[in-house]
Amino acid sequence: MTVISSREFIANENKYFGMAMTEDVFVKKDDVLFTVSIADQKKEPYMVFEPDDDFYRSISMEEVRDRLHRVIDKLYAN
Repeated sequence: MTVISSREFIANENKYFGMAMTEDVFVKKDDVLFTVSIADQKKEPYMVFEPDDDFYRSISMEEVRDRLHRVIDKLYAN
């Protein structure tokens, strides 16, 4: 574990990014410690989905707004 000041980190950021590959690196600014670390390599990558049939059957926000206005108008008409 290595604790450094924010000024030291700014002056040698490549050095500390390299260190963070093998050990915990903390940057201290005032009374706060920030962690420099690599992302968890074991996690699954983010998945991006293509639009499906449900997406294409959905209604637009304008249509939702219009329908809500009609329902609200009916409620206040009574």
